[in-house]
This record gives sequence, C-alpha cells and structure tokens, in this order.
Amino acid sequence: MSVMSPMRRKRLISLCRGPDNNTKLVGSVGLKSPAALAEMEIMRKGLMVVVAAGCLFTIRLGAAEDFHFDSSISRPVLENYLSRSISFTELLHDDLTKSRNSRGVDPRDNMRLILATKAKFVGRALMVWGREGNLAAFLETAKPYAEALHKSDPEIVLQAADFEIVTRGVETIAIPEHVLREFGQSVTNRNFRYEAMLYPDGRFVNHWGGRGSVPDMNQLETRMWFYFLSTSYIDAGIEAIHFGQVGLMDKNDPGHAGWLDMLGRVRAYAHKHARRHFLICDAHTPTGGYVENGKLLFDFHSFPLRIVEVTNQPYQGVLRIGYSDSIFNRSKGGMTPSGWSCEHLPYLVEFDNFGRSNPGKPSKSPFIWGWDEITWFALLPEKERNDWLRYAWNWVKENDSKGHLEMPGSRVLSPGTPDGPRWYWANTRSDACPNGFNTESTIKEIWAEDGKK
Repeated sequence: MSVMSPMRRKRLISLCRGPDNNTKLVGSVGLKSPAALAEMEIMRKGLMVVVAAGCLFTIRLGAAEDFHFDSSISRPVLENYLSRSISFTELLHDDLTKSRNSRGVDPRDNMRLILATKAKFVGRALMVWGREGNLAAFLETAKPYAEALHKSDPEIVLQAADFEIVTRGVETIAIPEHVLREFGQSVTNRNFRYEAMLYPDGRFVNHWGGRGSVPDMNQLETRMWFYFLSTSYIDAGIEAIHFGQVGLMDKNDPGHAGWLDMLGRVRAYAHKHARRHFLICDAHTPTGGYVENGKLLFDFHSFPLRIVEVTNQPYQGVLRIGYSDSIFNRSKGGMTPSGWSCEHLPYLVEFDNFGRSNPGKPSKSPFIWGWDEITWFALLPEKERNDWLRYAWNWVKENDSKGHLEMPGSRVLSPGTPDGPRWYWANTRSDACPNGFNTESTIKEIWAEDGKK
C-alpha cells in the first residue's frame, strides 16, 4: 500500500463524510464507518479505496487523472502530465497587479487559459535567454504568479528553462554564499565570471550572433551558474526545468561528468526545497537521449516536431518518422532518476522557435517553408491551423505511444515581414488578448476527447 500525502488524505476524508459530517477513524485515515460496514469503496481520480477488516487498501484503477507525485514520479503520472502540457513562454514574467503586460495582453487572461483548458504542465514559463540582468525582476513576478496558479490548481507543474547561452550579463550577478559553499569554494564577495564559463579552446564563443556564447558544462563556473539559476527557479515555485541543447554544452564533458554533478546537486536541492520534493528535468535530445552506465540523465526527453514540407504544395506540412533528426521512435531508455526502467523514455515534441531562412520558400530541415515551426503554424489560416493541431495530436499518438504533443500556448514568432505577427497566443481573441490566435477551444476539445478514451 502506498503512503498517502496529507493533501490526498484530506481529499479522501472529505469524500467520506456523510450527511451528518461525521467520520470515524479506520487505521490512520478518517473514513465514515457504520457498525455493520464490511467493505467501502470510493471512486475518485482513478483510485479505489477499500476498507475491509479494519484495514485500508488502495487499488489503482487507471492513472487517467492521477497527478500525484512526491520525491519521485511514476511513469503513469509523468505521462499524464506530458499529455496535458502546453508551452507558454515567459508566462511568469508578467505582473499580475498590472492590467497589461509588455505585449498588450492581460496577464489574468493567460492564467484563465491555463485553468480553463485544464493544462497541467506549463513549459518555459520562466526563463532567461541572455538577459541575465533581468533575472531578479523575473523572479519577483514569478513567485506571486506561481502562487496564484497553485492556489487555483495545486497540481500544475510550472517549468523554467536553463538555456545554452551566457552573456556578459552574468557578471552583474553576485554569487550567493550558499552556491559557493555547495561547490566547496571560499566564501568571497564576487560576481559570476563570463569568461570562466566558456570553452577553453574558444569553441562556440559569440555563437549567438555576438550576443552570447555557449557555456561549457565541464567548467566549474558554468555548473555554479546553472545551479544558481535552477535553485532560484525552485524557490519561485518551479517544479520542472528544461536544460536546452545539452549537445552544445557537452563537447568537453567526458562521461557527462559535469552534467551529472550539476544535475545531482540541483535534484538534491529540490528534494529539500521544491513543492513536492522533486524536479522534473528534460532537454532537447537530437541523439534520442543521454544515458550513462544505463542511467538516463533526464526524466523525459523533448525535441522539435521537425515538420516535413509537402513537395509542390506550398505551405503544407506533415510529420514523418525518420525525417531529419526527429525523435519519433528513437527515444532512448534506461533507468530513470525516479528508479523505474524503460526501453524508451516518454518524450514531448513541441512547436519550436529558431528564426527563419528565406521565408515562404522551399527549405531544408529544421525550417518548414523558410520559417521555424511555431511561425509556420501561426501563419496558417485559422481553420487549417486548428485542423493541423488535431492532425499532429493524432499522428503522434498513432505512431509512437511514448510521444506527447506539447500544445502551443505562447511563443515568439519570426515572420520576416514588417507587418507580420511577432508573438503567438493560443488565447481566444478578445479585449484581454487582442492578437489571440483562437487555438484555445481546439486545445480544450482535443484534451476533452482524449480524456474520454
């Protein structure tokens, strides 16, 4: 019999109260127990609770609505979260006390969408792509926003991101004492050092158009920076972190030693300080995943959709197994950080953003008709866009049971035209979100239909 959390125990007690609002203790859990009762069954969230001979048993009837985890996460619960995932870039950067964010949208409308669709995993909600000097401001708005969301739905997992970029902005941030102590460094008053995070051989320096470089995870300064970022996110209410393109940061890290060191420390911090004592970690995995001595580095994998252009049918796209470096049927398996094994680790595919290349013209992977995936999707006519989302959802489910489509909620666009949209919102178009793309209802319908199966 599994140990119940206080939250779940309270729910069961409330379910078992009769009209007189009285309960009688049976074992360690309060359950209504008439004298003649030999057996009692409660159906709730896929769980059957059976009381017989003074003992309480739990039987899993199906994990379709189970979102409980603490200190580790089971495969059914993980996949439940992935099946209700939505990418909502910078959601937590918004200030709920203000009527509009910097893009003209009411932050409360974004919260409304998350709750109305019953999303459970919100991707990229807190992040810095460069812009390290803005981190403190982002964290300041993130914590109350996360608290407001969790007050409405405590099961929601909010994801942050530690990306494959550092700029000189890191030098504006002082290293906290607890970070220095964690890595056995002398406690001194100093800031992070940009140069100390880079590849010693000059690889990937100014890789991002002169605005930033790829950090080397073999460098102590890089690991301290990622630990600082991750623990700051956890303190703000984050329970998942996307670690970007590991392959770029892993070129000087034999055996993934640097990654294992950093991830181990971050997970240990989460075990003590995270809301449910666990951090769900993922990264983009073009090779199908990262495994060392049979152990998976991440809790799930993720990758762009890699949409295939349909020849001689302008702007049409489909999904195909084996196209380019797509992850379909290629997710590696092993022992997960939660202790269960799998032949193929569950994964997410997303509508990624990465710019444009000759927009509107035939192109090669990773572009689709010259655009990145989310821009191509956003520029489709509304009906085609919603139909394609249904197609993608069904295609992934039918072609690889380990895969899950992450719904597009909020993402930057790169149309390449002066009057083109610069941001995608799934929100229903309204005064609260004047530039919404009206995808919200389709997302709700897809998930509602899936829940009936």
